[in-house]
Amino acid sequence: MDRMKNKVVIITGAAQGIGATYARALAAEGAHIVIADVLDGAPLVEELEGMGAEAIALKTDVSDEASASTMAAAAMERFGQIDVLVNNAAIYASLKMKGFEDIDLSEWDKVMAVNVRGPFICARAVAPHMKARGQGRIINISSGTPFKGTPGLLHYVTSKGAILALTRALARELGDFGLSVNTLAPGLVLSEGVVANAEMRERLTAPVIASRAIKRDQMPGDLIGPLLFLASDDSAFMTGETVVVDGGSVMH
Repeated sequence: MDRMKNKVVIITGAAQGIGATYARALAAEGAHIVIADVLDGAPLVEELEGMGAEAIALKTDVSDEASASTMAAAAMERFGQIDVLVNNAAIYASLKMKGFEDIDLSEWDKVMAVNVRGPFICARAVAPHMKARGQGRIINISSGTPFKGTPGLLHYVTSKGAILALTRALARELGDFGLSVNTLAPGLVLSEGVVANAEMRERLTAPVIASRAIKRDQMPGDLIGPLLFLASDDSAFMTGETVVVDGGSVMH
């Protein structure tokens, strides 16, 4: 399994949860991994190195332009290239569900800073390095929620809707340089954070499963195949698209 052999992949928010699942899967396919997270990615680096992969962990605040630039520069210094950026970092599972009237403006701004400004800043940080080589893939992580208008999480749903638009416009701007930009949109995944948020599980799990054509919980592993497709040459002539993976709750 070497679809990603010697490819350098930056994954934001990869120190734990679904991002860590992405890192393990890409490493198993031969990729060199850059874990960019505000959390400590050293334990995952040790795990990946135990698999025989090359990996580094960078303390990165995706909402900060200087931090994102440092991330890209450090990846280039270590590996000499950047092939894939997975914009995974986001605020979600820690949110409390509430009516839109009760969302504090500071919370709204924090969600937008990480979930929307973050992918924009990180894409801008890596794009010059990708353009210089005439190749690269940016994978933005959205959600099935913008297609449904899920209530109780207006700031999160709005932020993930913005990612769909960002992907389409960015794909137009970068296509002439040989870069592709696509979106992976999961459904409600039983990540570590979601499992820990009892209210979210109680309010969302049953109706979400009932809405699916395949009626079961979605696990992080369900996203591995689609992610590898978007990260590899398997999707070479595909850009500006959104791949929804949620068991058929959203049929996009």
